[in-house]
Amino acid sequence: MITHTTRLPLAARRSFRLALVASLALALAYGMGLGLPFLAPLLAVILTATPAPPPGPKQLLVLVVAVSLSLGVGILLGPLLQFAPLSALLIIFAGLFVSNRMAIADGKEASSVLLAFGFTLIPAASSVSQALASALIMALVVGVVIAVVCQWLIYPLFPEDETAVPMPVPPTLADSDWLSLRATLIVLPAFLLMLTNPATYLPLALKSILLGRESSEVGLRHANREMLGSTFLGGVCAIGVWICLSLAPLLWFFWGWMLLLSLLLSSWVYGVLRSRFGPSFWVGTLTTAIILLGAAVQDSANGKDVYQAFAVRMALFLLAALYAGLAMWALEQWRKRRSRRRLAGE
Repeated sequence: MITHTTRLPLAARRSFRLALVASLALALAYGMGLGLPFLAPLLAVILTATPAPPPGPKQLLVLVVAVSLSLGVGILLGPLLQFAPLSALLIIFAGLFVSNRMAIADGKEASSVLLAFGFTLIPAASSVSQALASALIMALVVGVVIAVVCQWLIYPLFPEDETAVPMPVPPTLADSDWLSLRATLIVLPAFLLMLTNPATYLPLALKSILLGRESSEVGLRHANREMLGSTFLGGVCAIGVWICLSLAPLLWFFWGWMLLLSLLLSSWVYGVLRSRFGPSFWVGTLTTAIILLGAAVQDSANGKDVYQAFAVRMALFLLAALYAGLAMWALEQWRKRRSRRRLAGE
Protein backbone atom coordinates (compact mmCIF):
# COMPACT_ATOMS: atom_id res chain seq x y z
CA MET A 1 0.00 0.00 0.00
CA ILE A 2 1.37 3.41 -0.99
CA THR A 3 1.11 6.15 1.61
CA HIS A 4 2.25 9.74 1.71
CA THR A 5 5.25 8.81 3.85
CA THR A 6 6.45 6.08 1.48
CA ARG A 7 6.65 8.72 -1.25
CA LEU A 8 9.36 10.45 0.75
CA PRO A 9 12.96 9.75 -0.31
CA LEU A 10 14.45 6.77 1.50
CA ALA A 11 17.03 8.90 3.33
CA ALA A 12 14.29 11.19 4.67
CA ARG A 13 12.24 8.20 5.85
CA ARG A 14 15.25 6.82 7.69
CA SER A 15 15.90 10.19 9.32
CA PHE A 16 12.31 10.54 10.55
CA ARG A 17 12.30 6.93 11.75
CA LEU A 18 15.49 7.24 13.81
CA ALA A 19 14.43 10.57 15.31
CA LEU A 20 10.91 9.43 16.22
CA VAL A 21 12.00 6.07 17.66
CA ALA A 22 14.71 7.68 19.83
CA SER A 23 12.51 10.52 21.10
CA LEU A 24 9.50 8.25 21.72
CA ALA A 25 11.69 5.80 23.66
CA LEU A 26 12.93 8.73 25.75
CA ALA A 27 9.38 9.91 26.50
CA LEU A 28 8.21 6.42 27.49
CA ALA A 29 11.23 5.66 29.68
CA TYR A 30 11.05 8.95 31.59
CA GLY A 31 7.27 8.86 31.71
CA MET A 32 7.34 5.37 33.26
CA GLY A 33 9.90 6.50 35.83
CA LEU A 34 12.41 3.78 34.96
CA GLY A 35 15.80 3.54 36.58
CA LEU A 36 18.48 4.96 34.26
CA PRO A 37 15.82 6.00 31.72
CA PHE A 38 18.36 7.43 29.25
CA LEU A 39 19.39 3.85 28.40
CA ALA A 40 16.14 3.35 26.45
CA PRO A 41 16.73 6.13 23.87
CA LEU A 42 20.42 5.17 23.72
CA LEU A 43 19.48 1.58 22.85
CA ALA A 44 16.86 2.89 20.44
CA VAL A 45 19.57 4.73 18.49
CA ILE A 46 21.84 1.65 18.50
CA LEU A 47 19.03 -0.64 17.31
CA THR A 48 17.60 1.77 14.71
CA ALA A 49 20.69 3.43 13.21
CA THR A 50 21.30 0.49 10.87
CA PRO A 51 18.39 0.56 8.40
CA ALA A 52 16.34 -2.62 8.72
CA PRO A 53 12.83 -3.73 9.65
CA PRO A 54 12.32 -4.16 13.41
CA PRO A 55 12.46 -7.63 14.98
CA GLY A 56 9.16 -9.47 15.28
CA PRO A 57 7.66 -10.66 18.59
CA LYS A 58 9.51 -13.99 18.48
CA GLN A 59 12.77 -12.25 17.63
CA LEU A 60 12.19 -9.80 20.47
CA LEU A 61 11.66 -12.67 22.89
CA VAL A 62 14.88 -14.32 21.71
CA LEU A 63 16.69 -10.99 21.99
CA VAL A 64 15.43 -10.40 25.55
CA VAL A 65 16.49 -13.91 26.62
CA ALA A 66 19.91 -13.49 24.98
CA VAL A 67 20.38 -10.07 26.59
CA SER A 68 19.36 -11.40 30.01
CA LEU A 69 21.80 -14.31 29.73
CA SER A 70 24.68 -12.17 28.51
CA LEU A 71 24.06 -9.60 31.23
CA GLY A 72 23.68 -12.36 33.81
CA VAL A 73 27.24 -13.46 33.06
CA GLY A 74 28.34 -10.09 34.41
CA ILE A 75 26.83 -10.83 37.82
CA LEU A 76 28.98 -13.96 38.05
CA LEU A 77 32.08 -11.97 37.14
CA GLY A 78 31.49 -9.42 39.93
CA PRO A 79 32.61 -11.64 42.84
CA LEU A 80 35.41 -13.02 40.65
CA LEU A 81 36.76 -9.47 40.29
CA GLN A 82 37.10 -9.31 44.05
CA PHE A 83 38.65 -12.72 44.73
CA ALA A 84 40.51 -13.48 41.47
CA PRO A 85 40.89 -10.12 39.68
CA LEU A 86 43.46 -11.26 37.11
CA SER A 87 41.33 -14.19 35.94
CA ALA A 88 38.25 -11.96 35.83
CA LEU A 89 40.05 -9.30 33.79
CA LEU A 90 41.23 -11.91 31.28
CA ILE A 91 37.67 -13.20 30.88
CA ILE A 92 36.36 -9.64 30.46
CA PHE A 93 39.10 -8.90 27.90
CA ALA A 94 38.11 -12.01 25.92
CA GLY A 95 34.42 -11.11 26.16
CA LEU A 96 35.06 -7.59 24.88
CA PHE A 97 37.13 -8.95 22.01
CA VAL A 98 34.33 -11.33 21.00
CA SER A 99 31.70 -8.60 21.24
CA ASN A 100 33.80 -6.24 19.10
CA ARG A 101 34.38 -8.95 16.53
CA MET A 102 30.64 -9.60 16.33
CA ALA A 103 30.16 -5.96 15.33
CA ILE A 104 33.13 -5.61 13.00
CA ALA A 105 33.16 -8.98 11.20
CA ASP A 106 29.52 -10.06 11.44
CA GLY A 107 27.73 -6.69 11.45
CA LYS A 108 25.75 -7.53 14.63
CA GLU A 109 26.08 -4.06 16.09
CA ALA A 110 23.22 -4.08 18.60
CA SER A 111 23.94 -7.58 19.96
CA SER A 112 27.64 -6.80 20.29
CA VAL A 113 27.00 -3.59 22.26
CA LEU A 114 24.69 -5.40 24.67
CA LEU A 115 27.28 -8.17 25.10
CA ALA A 116 29.94 -5.53 25.82
CA PHE A 117 27.64 -4.05 28.47
CA GLY A 118 27.36 -7.50 30.02
CA PHE A 119 31.13 -7.87 30.26
CA THR A 120 31.84 -4.37 31.59
CA LEU A 121 28.98 -2.47 33.22
CA ILE A 122 27.43 -5.42 35.06
CA PRO A 123 30.65 -6.88 36.58
CA ALA A 124 31.69 -3.42 37.80
CA ALA A 125 28.28 -2.85 39.39
CA SER A 126 28.14 -6.39 40.78
CA SER A 127 31.52 -5.98 42.46
CA VAL A 128 29.98 -3.21 44.56
CA SER A 129 26.36 -4.29 44.98
CA GLN A 130 24.25 -7.12 43.58
CA ALA A 131 21.21 -4.85 43.88
CA LEU A 132 22.90 -2.21 41.69
CA ALA A 133 23.81 -4.85 39.10
CA SER A 134 20.25 -6.23 39.09
CA ALA A 135 18.81 -2.73 38.66
CA LEU A 136 21.16 -2.08 35.76
CA ILE A 137 20.20 -5.37 34.09
CA MET A 138 16.51 -4.53 34.49
CA ALA A 139 17.08 -1.07 32.99
CA LEU A 140 18.89 -2.55 29.98
CA VAL A 141 16.32 -5.30 29.37
CA VAL A 142 13.36 -2.92 29.69
CA GLY A 143 15.24 -0.41 27.53
CA VAL A 144 15.58 -3.00 24.76
CA VAL A 145 11.85 -3.80 24.94
CA ILE A 146 10.88 -0.11 24.84
CA ALA A 147 13.20 0.52 21.89
CA VAL A 148 11.75 -2.38 19.86
CA VAL A 149 8.14 -1.44 20.70
CA CYS A 150 8.88 2.10 19.50
CA GLN A 151 10.26 0.61 16.29
CA TRP A 152 7.02 -1.34 15.83
CA LEU A 153 5.02 1.88 16.19
CA ILE A 154 7.14 4.05 13.90
CA TYR A 155 8.40 1.66 11.20
CA PRO A 156 5.03 1.27 9.38
CA LEU A 157 4.96 5.05 8.93
CA PHE A 158 8.48 5.23 7.50
CA PRO A 159 9.33 1.81 6.06
CA GLU A 160 12.32 0.69 4.01
CA ASP A 161 12.00 0.11 0.28
CA GLU A 162 11.04 -3.40 -0.78
CA THR A 163 14.30 -3.78 -2.70
CA ALA A 164 17.10 -5.14 -0.54
CA VAL A 165 19.92 -2.80 0.39
CA PRO A 166 23.34 -4.41 -0.18
CA MET A 167 25.34 -4.92 3.01
CA PRO A 168 28.86 -3.52 3.25
CA VAL A 169 31.69 -5.96 2.61
CA PRO A 170 33.13 -7.08 5.96
CA PRO A 171 36.87 -6.70 6.61
CA THR A 172 39.25 -9.62 6.09
CA LEU A 173 39.75 -12.04 8.97
CA ALA A 174 43.09 -10.48 9.93
CA ASP A 175 41.68 -6.95 9.81
CA SER A 176 38.65 -7.98 11.87
CA ASP A 177 40.85 -9.46 14.58
CA TRP A 178 43.10 -6.40 14.61
CA LEU A 179 40.23 -3.90 14.71
CA SER A 180 38.53 -5.93 17.46
CA LEU A 181 41.73 -5.94 19.54
CA ARG A 182 42.15 -2.21 19.01
CA ALA A 183 38.56 -1.47 20.07
CA THR A 184 39.00 -3.67 23.16
CA LEU A 185 42.13 -1.81 24.26
CA ILE A 186 40.27 1.49 23.86
CA VAL A 187 37.50 0.37 26.24
CA LEU A 188 39.65 -1.16 28.99
CA PRO A 189 40.97 2.02 30.72
CA ALA A 190 37.45 3.40 31.20
CA PHE A 191 36.34 0.02 32.55
CA LEU A 192 39.21 -0.05 35.04
CA LEU A 193 38.32 3.47 36.15
CA MET A 194 34.68 2.45 36.50
CA LEU A 195 35.71 -0.27 38.98
CA THR A 196 36.69 2.47 41.45
CA ASN A 197 33.18 4.00 41.42
CA PRO A 198 30.60 2.34 39.12
CA ALA A 199 27.83 4.87 39.68
CA THR A 200 30.04 7.88 38.90
CA TYR A 201 31.87 6.49 35.89
CA LEU A 202 28.99 4.60 34.26
CA PRO A 203 28.46 7.31 31.58
CA LEU A 204 32.20 7.27 30.80
CA ALA A 205 32.19 3.49 30.35
CA LEU A 206 29.18 3.75 28.03
CA LYS A 207 30.92 6.41 25.98
CA SER A 208 34.14 4.37 25.78
CA ILE A 209 32.29 1.30 24.51
CA LEU A 210 30.72 3.41 21.77
CA LEU A 211 34.10 5.02 21.01
CA GLY A 212 35.55 1.55 20.53
CA ARG A 213 32.90 0.94 17.88
CA GLU A 214 33.49 4.33 16.26
CA SER A 215 37.25 3.69 16.10
CA SER A 216 36.66 0.73 13.77
CA GLU A 217 34.75 2.93 11.30
CA VAL A 218 37.04 5.95 11.00
CA GLY A 219 40.39 6.23 9.28
CA LEU A 220 43.55 6.68 11.33
CA ARG A 221 44.35 10.01 9.71
CA HIS A 222 41.11 11.64 10.85
CA ALA A 223 40.49 9.61 14.02
CA ASN A 224 41.24 12.35 16.55
CA ARG A 225 39.28 14.95 14.61
CA GLU A 226 36.22 12.73 14.22
CA MET A 227 36.08 11.21 17.71
CA LEU A 228 36.97 14.42 19.52
CA GLY A 229 34.67 16.37 17.22
CA SER A 230 31.65 14.10 17.72
CA THR A 231 32.22 14.10 21.49
CA PHE A 232 32.55 17.88 21.68
CA LEU A 233 29.57 18.49 19.40
CA GLY A 234 27.50 16.02 21.45
CA GLY A 235 28.32 18.08 24.54
CA VAL A 236 27.30 21.30 22.77
CA CYS A 237 24.01 19.70 21.71
CA ALA A 238 23.38 18.51 25.28
CA ILE A 239 23.98 22.02 26.62
CA GLY A 240 21.61 23.47 24.03
CA VAL A 241 18.82 21.03 24.89
CA TRP A 242 19.37 21.58 28.62
CA ILE A 243 19.09 25.36 28.23
CA CYS A 244 15.92 24.98 26.18
CA LEU A 245 14.53 22.49 28.68
CA SER A 246 15.15 24.89 31.57
CA LEU A 247 12.58 27.24 30.00
CA ALA A 248 9.87 24.63 30.64
CA PRO A 249 11.09 21.47 32.43
CA LEU A 250 8.26 19.23 31.26
CA LEU A 251 8.42 15.76 29.76
CA TRP A 252 6.69 16.78 26.54
CA PHE A 253 9.13 19.64 26.04
CA PHE A 254 11.99 17.21 26.66
CA TRP A 255 10.50 14.91 24.03
CA GLY A 256 10.06 17.77 21.57
CA TRP A 257 13.58 19.14 21.91
CA MET A 258 15.09 15.66 21.59
CA LEU A 259 12.94 15.01 18.53
CA LEU A 260 14.27 18.17 16.86
CA LEU A 261 17.88 17.36 17.80
CA SER A 262 17.57 13.73 16.67
CA LEU A 263 15.96 14.77 13.38
CA LEU A 264 18.72 17.27 12.67
CA LEU A 265 21.54 14.82 13.43
CA SER A 266 19.87 11.88 11.66
CA SER A 267 19.59 14.04 8.54
CA TRP A 268 23.39 14.05 8.44
CA VAL A 269 23.56 10.35 9.30
CA TYR A 270 21.63 9.34 6.17
CA GLY A 271 22.81 12.09 3.83
CA VAL A 272 19.72 14.28 3.69
CA LEU A 273 22.11 17.06 4.67
CA ARG A 274 25.61 16.85 3.22
CA SER A 275 28.63 16.71 5.48
CA ARG A 276 32.35 15.96 5.38
CA PHE A 277 31.87 13.48 8.21
CA GLY A 278 30.55 9.95 7.97
CA PRO A 279 27.45 8.46 9.62
CA SER A 280 29.45 7.22 12.64
CA PHE A 281 30.35 10.83 13.51
CA TRP A 282 26.73 11.94 13.70
CA VAL A 283 25.56 8.78 15.48
CA GLY A 284 28.37 9.36 17.99
CA THR A 285 27.22 12.95 18.44
CA LEU A 286 23.64 11.84 19.15
CA THR A 287 24.60 9.07 21.59
CA THR A 288 26.96 11.44 23.44
CA ALA A 289 24.18 14.01 23.82
CA ILE A 290 21.76 11.36 25.12
CA ILE A 291 24.26 10.08 27.71
CA LEU A 292 25.17 13.58 28.93
CA LEU A 293 21.55 14.71 29.13
CA GLY A 294 20.52 11.55 30.96
CA ALA A 295 23.29 12.01 33.51
CA ALA A 296 22.38 15.71 33.93
CA VAL A 297 18.72 14.90 34.57
CA GLN A 298 19.74 12.38 37.24
CA ASP A 299 22.16 14.86 38.81
CA SER A 300 19.35 17.42 38.98
CA ALA A 301 16.98 14.87 40.56
CA ASN A 302 19.62 13.96 43.16
CA GLY A 303 20.29 17.59 44.08
CA LYS A 304 23.81 17.73 42.62
CA ASP A 305 25.43 20.70 40.94
CA VAL A 306 24.47 19.90 37.34
CA TYR A 307 26.92 22.29 35.69
CA GLN A 308 29.92 21.20 37.71
CA ALA A 309 29.12 17.52 37.14
CA PHE A 310 28.60 18.20 33.43
CA ALA A 311 31.97 19.97 33.15
CA VAL A 312 33.78 17.08 34.83
CA ARG A 313 31.94 14.48 32.76
CA MET A 314 32.57 16.38 29.52
CA ALA A 315 36.28 16.65 30.33
CA LEU A 316 36.42 12.89 30.92
CA PHE A 317 34.60 12.21 27.65
CA LEU A 318 37.07 14.38 25.72
CA LEU A 319 40.01 12.69 27.43
CA ALA A 320 38.54 9.30 26.51
CA ALA A 321 38.16 10.40 22.88
CA LEU A 322 41.73 11.77 22.85
CA TYR A 323 43.04 8.54 24.34
CA ALA A 324 41.13 6.53 21.73
CA GLY A 325 42.75 8.48 18.91
CA LEU A 326 46.24 8.27 20.42
CA ALA A 327 45.81 4.57 21.14
CA MET A 328 44.81 3.97 17.52
CA TRP A 329 47.89 5.81 16.31
CA ALA A 330 50.28 4.03 18.70
CA LEU A 331 48.88 0.59 17.92
CA GLU A 332 49.03 1.20 14.17
CA GLN A 333 52.63 2.37 14.45
CA TRP A 334 53.49 -0.76 16.43
CA ARG A 335 51.74 -2.92 13.82
CA LYS A 336 53.66 -1.28 10.96
CA ARG A 337 57.02 -1.73 12.71
CA ARG A 338 56.20 -5.36 13.37
CA SER A 339 55.29 -5.90 9.70
CA ARG A 340 58.51 -4.28 8.54
CA ARG A 341 60.57 -6.50 10.85
CA ARG A 342 58.78 -9.59 9.60
CA LEU A 343 59.45 -8.60 5.98
CA ALA A 344 63.10 -7.83 6.78
CA GLY A 345 63.48 -11.24 8.44
CA GLU A 346 62.21 -12.97 5.34
